[in-house]
Amino acid sequence: MTTALFAFLACASQAHNALTEAERAAGWELLFDGRSTQGWHGYNKEKVGEGWKVEDGELRIAEPRTAGDIVTDKMFEWFELSLEANLDPGQNSGILVRVADGSKAAWHSGPEIQLYDHAPEAGVEITGYLYQLYTTDHPAAKPAGEWNLIRVLWSKEKCATWVNGEKYYEFVYQSEDFLARVAKSKFTEYPEFAKATKGRIGLQGDHGRVAFRNLKIRPILD
Repeated sequence: MTTALFAFLACASQAHNALTEAERAAGWELLFDGRSTQGWHGYNKEKVGEGWKVEDGELRIAEPRTAGDIVTDKMFEWFELSLEANLDPGQNSGILVRVADGSKAAWHSGPEIQLYDHAPEAGVEITGYLYQLYTTDHPAAKPAGEWNLIRVLWSKEKCATWVNGEKYYEFVYQSEDFLARVAKSKFTEYPEFAKATKGRIGLQGDHGRVAFRNLKIRPILD
């Protein structure tokens, strides 16, 4: 059984916002306890924006105008990340990795896995795309109101993203191909983009109403 399928089945069968004994043994950590925003803060702020709410075991962007991006207190270098996201119709968010402190916006430094309730269409960055860098020919996101399981692998050997068990793309971080794609993107305007050797996990909070649960991470140690 593949790791992605194992994570998908485990997520479907266990209590939400909890780790199984097998996950603990493998080094997984919870990023959301289902009850509070402990372990998170607003980007370049001390507290989480008031537009974020914890309700019914979900971390929700209830009011995008006052939510703002949030990031983990802890920083990570290489890791495997798993979470579920549920978007309201037409809503938008993103998962940011290796976010560095001090930029004007979290996405100026951290690559973003897009979350967007939109049908596949030329020029539109939909759920699972690595924003402006990598896409897929086989989108697997579920429609608004349904939970999508997102898995992100960020390791020395390779980086990859899965949506509901479907692998979208694979690449080597800082490879010639990766840097060439960055050079063709809008991120050339931000010299700090994808430069941090480790950083925070972030959730984009100012684009739409989205709920998250079962956020967990497994640091990959050298």
